[in-house]
Amino acid sequence: MTHPFQPIEEVTLQEFVLFIKVHHKQIKENMNIYLNLEPAIGETERNRVALLLDSFLRLLTHTNIDELNGDEYFFNTWLQSQLSIIDRKSFNLFQLIFEKSLITFMIQQKSSRTNAVLMYVLSLFMSLVQLYYDCEGEGKSSNRPTENEGLRHLQLLDKLDKLLISSSGYQDLAYILKKCEEYFSYKRCVFYAYVPWSNQFYGVIGAELPKVQSMKGELTGENTILSSRKPIYLKSPKNYVKEEHIQLFGLSSIIFIPIVGGDQLFGWLTFDQLGEEFDCTKEELALLEEVGKRLGLFLSRKSEKVEKNTELHLTERESMILGLLAEGYDNKKIASLLFLSEHTVRDYVSSLMTKLKAKNRTQVVASSFRLGLLS
Repeated sequence: MTHPFQPIEEVTLQEFVLFIKVHHKQIKENMNIYLNLEPAIGETERNRVALLLDSFLRLLTHTNIDELNGDEYFFNTWLQSQLSIIDRKSFNLFQLIFEKSLITFMIQQKSSRTNAVLMYVLSLFMSLVQLYYDCEGEGKSSNRPTENEGLRHLQLLDKLDKLLISSSGYQDLAYILKKCEEYFSYKRCVFYAYVPWSNQFYGVIGAELPKVQSMKGELTGENTILSSRKPIYLKSPKNYVKEEHIQLFGLSSIIFIPIVGGDQLFGWLTFDQLGEEFDCTKEELALLEEVGKRLGLFLSRKSEKVEKNTELHLTERESMILGLLAEGYDNKKIASLLFLSEHTVRDYVSSLMTKLKAKNRTQVVASSFRLGLLS
């Protein structure tokens, strides 16, 4: 007979992740049920909580158990990537529905480890809540750079401001990124452009350009890092960046900085040290966030001027096809939409490649964005 005061067996992060990996389908079914049954919640709030639940479950199920670091780092990185959609109400609902879904599943399975897992989850969410409150209070924090460090940051931003004032627009972006590497002491800086009407991103500028321009995709719930409007530092990108991309660029530590001007998201900068692991303080991350804001302001002011100054002329039909290419349509679909033959569409795409000196369709779109033909 079990003693009523027998200590509850502890569950480790690795054991918890493994448990979720094995049973994630059933837990997800429960989450969908409880989310749809939740009273007094609007559609916007419901979608926000659904994104949080889906992202959290994906984090746990796609993680390599052998590469897990400490609990706080693992979950803090995820939380940072979700700050753009979290508020207190959605965070509380996310916690409630996850816990109810897990409890229901374990009761159904009559699991012998129910108490141990639930104690771990309670502890986990206590930590997550504290991390969230810490993130909420960062803007009000009195922890600021030292006087010397603050002066250095101001001097660097002043140099960047002077560079941006003297630059013309998109065509100077490659040079600006090289200077950012120099100013902020990183070996590689890459720009990924965001195309809002197709919800896609493209690698545009950076060292080893063919590799950079091979990067493209749609901004979905799986892109937790790019979904954030806050800067993200990853000491290790393994749980957040596809392995093929880590291998392609030889990534170790990396920083993602959103470029926003007004309400418009232009894309993201990444900073890294060409495969070397590095640390990044909150002050350094805040400095790079300012870099992103200044670049966003620069691009929002210069975009119209770039479009007017470009000597490249596209016909109305070429412009239409360029827009459809940016939305990811293939030749067959474009032909159907414009009532043309596939052969004619291929000719137009070839013409665009020639005018833009591009080797493929991806480079056509990337070059068009850089030249201001796509804004």
